[in-house]
Amino acid sequence: MKKYDIFELTLQGPTDGNPFTEVDLRAKFSFMNYKRIVSGFYDGDGVYKIRFMPDREGEWSYTTISNSGELDGKEGSFVCDPAIPGNHGPVRVMSKFHFAYDDGTPYYPYGTTAYNWTNQEPSLVAQTIETLKTSSFNKVRYSPFPKYYLYNTNEPQLYPYEGGLASGVKDASKVSMPGFFSGKPSEAYKFDFSRPNPKFWHQFEECVFTLDDLGIETDLILFHPYDRWGFSQMTREENLLYMRYIVARLGAVKSIWWSMANEFDLFFNRNEEDWEIYARALEEWDAAQHLCSIHNCRDPYDYSKGWITHVSIQRIDYHSHVELTHKWREKWQKPVVVDEICYEGNIESGFGNLPGEELTKRFWDVVVRGGYCTHGETYLRDDEILWWSKGGWLNGSSPKRIAFLRKLNERIGPIDPSPVMEWDLPWGLSGKQFKYETKSPFSPFSVAADKMLCYFSFAQPAVRTFNLPVDVPYEVEIIDTWEMTITKLNGKFSGPSRISLPGKQYIAVLFTKL
Repeated sequence: MKKYDIFELTLQGPTDGNPFTEVDLRAKFSFMNYKRIVSGFYDGDGVYKIRFMPDREGEWSYTTISNSGELDGKEGSFVCDPAIPGNHGPVRVMSKFHFAYDDGTPYYPYGTTAYNWTNQEPSLVAQTIETLKTSSFNKVRYSPFPKYYLYNTNEPQLYPYEGGLASGVKDASKVSMPGFFSGKPSEAYKFDFSRPNPKFWHQFEECVFTLDDLGIETDLILFHPYDRWGFSQMTREENLLYMRYIVARLGAVKSIWWSMANEFDLFFNRNEEDWEIYARALEEWDAAQHLCSIHNCRDPYDYSKGWITHVSIQRIDYHSHVELTHKWREKWQKPVVVDEICYEGNIESGFGNLPGEELTKRFWDVVVRGGYCTHGETYLRDDEILWWSKGGWLNGSSPKRIAFLRKLNERIGPIDPSPVMEWDLPWGLSGKQFKYETKSPFSPFSVAADKMLCYFSFAQPAVRTFNLPVDVPYEVEIIDTWEMTITKLNGKFSGPSRISLPGKQYIAVLFTKL
């Protein structure tokens, strides 16, 4: 058994009644005086499983606890050896505003969105995986529940619960469907929300395991409102049953992030009390204590809540959104991931027709201000397979530019916004910072750093004077963020330095202390 791998205990147990609700199965895992309790789950056909991720090396012991005599009091032990090379464990918050894996290795989230890719036909699921293999995205936002929305109205291959078409209904397309935002299920379906469908969950977890093997984090959206099947209308009791089941199945996967909801404020049948109850339950059941947040449509959630590890936020409007990243950091004192900044594409909806240049610019705007960003793509296709909804293929021009930025970010290290910005230009600072006082009213630096990154966004100066620290030499690199080129200038620079620039948009300048 290796550190951060999944220990799985399989037991045979009762099949009568409803094992999903009538059988309580847990296990206590102990390492010296360190203890964790995890829930087990019913996997169908009399099979019960308990999954646990050991995060300490040495000998662990376990004891099962159950109201079923067949499952209660099972004991055992295993030795946890060091993690295999490349397995760094779950992602955690590092130094307040950034992320690192559990072993301390820095992690920079450069994610993408493919909301409903796991509910497509097998060939399309396979194509999505092949696309992700060759991309630079290291996090994907998606949900187990199927989605009902524009370019996303097809029936899923399997359902997460027992049931399906209602009695007497042979074709759901013949039954009137509710509006996208009605919050009402179609009368075409009938499900038993007390009985998860193990076949569905086998299929879904294989997708999670595959991304985990590729080193890609799963930002798992527990709830979303785009629904015609009734999953968004479950009662609080049914939601808690679902949450406990999915945490039991997937909580031992190191690469899981919990997103309590996508656009929580479009659930008109829930209030803050509901979300707080769900959050407390998640904290109790998740032995690995994965990252957790909640995503908004209009008004942000109160991200100061203790259960929220990082800000997962959508733009406020089309003209002032990513520019607020550093202010969100200051307000909530947590890492900021702008998980929806609109999408590169050409569909009719305002959120889905950005050019690649603009999406790339928004990534840079967020990163230089000390945050992180999530990509999405919505190019219109005759077969209505859009990456944002169903996965498949990437056609846009931004992904390789985002890959270029990620590589640069990993080279520079964690970026924090400069406390002073020159003419509203974003400056990012990285490395050991030190006080620097200047008499110049035009200097952006009350603090300088090992590395300083200035991004000109849509501005296109041909020359610029940078007021660098007088006694600290820097090397200068001109970065063309669209052409993905880096040009190092000759010489050392300090004090007021007049530097020639390309005179085009999307240029950045990196200063590195010598």
